[in-house]
Amino acid sequence: MSSGPYQSWGRIDFGPQIGMRFDQRLSPLPEVETGKSILPYGNGRSYGDSCLNTGGVLIDCRHLDRFISFDPESGVLRCEAGVLLADILDMAVPRGWFLPVSPGTRLVTVGGAIANDVHGKNHHRAGTFGCHVRSFELLRSNGERLLCSPAENTEYFQATIGGLGLTGLVTWAEIQLRPVANAYIDQEVIRFHNLTEFFRLSEDSDEKFEYTVAWIDCLAKDVSLGRGLFMRGNHAPEIARTEPKAPRDGPSIPIAPPLSLVNQLSLRAFNALYYHKQRGDDDNRQVHYRPFFYPLDAIGNWNRIYGPKGFYQYQCVLPMEGGEAGMTEILRKIAAAGMGSFLAVLKIFGDKPSPGLMSFPRSGVTLALDFSNSGGKVLSLLDQLDGITSAHGGAVYPAKDARMSAELFRQAYPRLAEFSKYVDPAFSSSFWRRVEGPASQDSG
Repeated sequence: MSSGPYQSWGRIDFGPQIGMRFDQRLSPLPEVETGKSILPYGNGRSYGDSCLNTGGVLIDCRHLDRFISFDPESGVLRCEAGVLLADILDMAVPRGWFLPVSPGTRLVTVGGAIANDVHGKNHHRAGTFGCHVRSFELLRSNGERLLCSPAENTEYFQATIGGLGLTGLVTWAEIQLRPVANAYIDQEVIRFHNLTEFFRLSEDSDEKFEYTVAWIDCLAKDVSLGRGLFMRGNHAPEIARTEPKAPRDGPSIPIAPPLSLVNQLSLRAFNALYYHKQRGDDDNRQVHYRPFFYPLDAIGNWNRIYGPKGFYQYQCVLPMEGGEAGMTEILRKIAAAGMGSFLAVLKIFGDKPSPGLMSFPRSGVTLALDFSNSGGKVLSLLDQLDGITSAHGGAVYPAKDARMSAELFRQAYPRLAEFSKYVDPAFSSSFWRRVEGPASQDSG
């Protein structure tokens, strides 16, 4: 048994976490003290408390990291739930295969990708990660092992995808990879001048480009509100004459500074430089997949720049009808507050439904950005953003959340009652107790 360190990526202090290592998929779940709930823990890349179980026990699955089988002809991979997406890419890309969907970091586990039903730059084409999961084994606290797929134990399959680790422990999963010719992306970066131009670029790009996403200057105001850089790309059919090299990892942040390095002054300087980083309004080049998909992975422990108190990430989605008006309200609030992040991401979600009962992505426009934990000031701003999100019929992403109200959670996830039937009675999390879990499951 270990007392950690177990944190979420936002580094906000939710209290001590007790961990128990689980590294043999055929083993039973470890026995825990009576009255203590359990929760699977992967690589801790969720930002808030959905991966934490303060007062309970975390089942540490990071060493459940073996490949079980891979068919190089079909691209079907079976692996244990603690395998990192980075491990899959390292194995699969040289063999002509790629992840069907990837979030903005490759340092998440397969189990975490399923539990949070992660999405990527190609949601408008490929949907969520859960759309490409063929099957998995779910270990329940009563010792039962369920083989779950679209055709078998379907209810548990649907509840576990996006189910935040609450339905049991996924021991292994089988996923369908997608073919690629090489490791490179034909990328285009377009400077746009306001939010309306972003929506126009998205509409023009989604049919021709598999991957689309935008960085926005969250501090820009007035006629420049929502300005940014629109990035779109496709897997390269062949390597350019000058082959892009795989980037080396950059420096790692060794310790958290005594104060957050993200403030209004540093934000304004960075955003202005980043917005003007390319000479023209349009830049075309071929790049390795790593800087295209995972720019922040190049900086080890980048989450430490927010200082010892950590940070909140806020990601919401608004329906397309009224989405531009709602996003305008949100960006005005953020710009007026002078708070925000270096990398604020704006993206259009497509119509492809997830198989998960509790999946966050849905047709609409989504914004994700970070806020230093400055206490009451930032919490007040986040409450205001919640109000706008709620008024527009939107949702907040549990994987990024650390303070959403139970009321907003229930409103945004209408299948909650159906999902709750499949929650394992021995499993809980700090997030679940905050937004829905009954008091009897509280392990405090």
